[in-house]
Amino acid sequence: MNALDYLHYAAGALDTFRTQLVADTAKIAEFTRRLEQICSQLHKNTEVRDTAFATEFNSFCLDLRTRTDQHTTVWAAVRAEVRKWTRADYQTGLALPAKGFNNKAKTFSRACDEFTTAYYSFYRIYKGYTAQKLNVFLLTACNTDINNITDKILFLAREIAKNAERFRG
Repeated sequence: MNALDYLHYAAGALDTFRTQLVADTAKIAEFTRRLEQICSQLHKNTEVRDTAFATEFNSFCLDLRTRTDQHTTVWAAVRAEVRKWTRADYQTGLALPAKGFNNKAKTFSRACDEFTTAYYSFYRIYKGYTAQKLNVFLLTACNTDINNITDKILFLAREIAKNAERFRG
């Protein structure tokens, strides 16, 4: 696989990751809304109607952990492959696709920021919730890992774009 094909592969993997991250952000927002409602019911000493919340949340966190680990592995492999590229690899018409990949990385970064915002909204409400055991530590770890992956993807995209422009034939 040449550099151009690999860059298209990486862009596709980035689009998949962003799509999943946007869906996870919406899911966290839904869990936040449900947790607010549960906390309100507990505060009013009324019966909590959402009995499946803890099970669904813990299941979501385990699934998110699995997917985050998979993305970590994929992006470690992408970074290792890009480090092997030589000057000749960058001279194969990579400038425009590299700029496109850089733009996709920036879009992904915004999706990551929205995920982090949704996480902090959830965590703000969770701090006062002690009624059930929730695996929030998994969500916290995933948030940290996703932020770290995002930083590495942004750096990689900038380096690819910079080298593609510099070594352009």
